[in-house]
Amino acid sequence: MARLDRRSLLLGGTALAAIAVLPFGARLLSTAIAQEGSPVPGTFEVTHTDDEWKKILGDDAFNIMRRQGTEYPGTSPLLNEHRPGIFACAGCDLPLFDASTKFDSGTGWPSFFQPLPNAVETNTDTSLGMTRDEVHCRRCGGHLGHVFNDGPQPTGLRYCMDGLALKFTPKAA
Repeated sequence: MARLDRRSLLLGGTALAAIAVLPFGARLLSTAIAQEGSPVPGTFEVTHTDDEWKKILGDDAFNIMRRQGTEYPGTSPLLNEHRPGIFACAGCDLPLFDASTKFDSGTGWPSFFQPLPNAVETNTDTSLGMTRDEVHCRRCGGHLGHVFNDGPQPTGLRYCMDGLALKFTPKAA
């Protein structure tokens, strides 16, 4: 019969504590990431105070769009949206992506290979110890996600967007 010693008890207790905290840790991490950052720099056609943006967007979308945060991967209902239609900015309703350009990137975020003309702009993002191209709405400056050079043809781009930064409108039948 195995003997329970102090070391086994401590290791087992630590493992159980880690397992118990795991679901909460993921949420805390996503919240911490979502609350970092500041508004996208620049002047935009649509502007509001922080309080107005919070009323329009809600807390989670505010942290993403106005503080350059992110949502936890795999949590967006738009990830599984495959109907024809338009994905627009959650902040100002500017049409951003046609659903025909959406693809499954396997990343856990809605991904597109091409935005609509004159819909988005990019900035260099050096947060989290890496250099990326941050994507924002050209009309309100809302942070949408990032663009990477590992997407499908014809563009080779992957616009990896936060679902909370988007609104989907299905095409009329």
